[in-house]
Amino acid sequence: MKPGLMLVLFVALLLLVAVGLVGVGIYNGLVTKEQAVDSAWAQVQNVYQRRADLIPNLVETVSGAANFEKSTLTEITAARASVGQVKLDPEKAPGDAAKLAEFQKAQEQLSGALSRLMVVVERYPALTATTNFRDLQAQLEGTENRITVERGRFNEAVREFNTAVKSFPNSLLANRYGFAPKPYFTAQPGAEKPPAVKFDFGKQK
Repeated sequence: MKPGLMLVLFVALLLLVAVGLVGVGIYNGLVTKEQAVDSAWAQVQNVYQRRADLIPNLVETVSGAANFEKSTLTEITAARASVGQVKLDPEKAPGDAAKLAEFQKAQEQLSGALSRLMVVVERYPALTATTNFRDLQAQLEGTENRITVERGRFNEAVREFNTAVKSFPNSLLANRYGFAPKPYFTAQPGAEKPPAVKFDFGKQK
């Protein structure tokens, strides 16, 4: 074999090896970023589940207050039940945009019911003064803060993954091996504005 041909074959072999290594690196990078999204999603589910687990104790504590509005307790119990009915396929979550939107809507309904409950509870000083209620309130507030943090981390992980998937030359392998962009958690319309809560309980009718 001529030396020139051997050199060409050697260079071609090196190029093939280099391309292969680059491809492996891209694939492994996409897998790593997708795992980061899945891990962040698991944390989101954990904090939402913690909130759901606190609600039965909260309802039991509040329902002991004399003349407490039963409709408020019914609403929060129904909202918690609707959250449990949203089932996400572990193989697809959190890549299924429609299911994520359904999950988010159910969680936002529960958040709204909790907010209304806390406003109503203010009418019962004897209830808000109990240690059990104060402890539950503190745990719920802490959980709501964790939900905000974990949703932010999830969106950041999704942003990094989506950027990698859409960037060239990653996009060539991403399409080939089924790496598709994932949906974000989105802010509820008007969420950037603090709610206006007015306490007019002292007014005489």
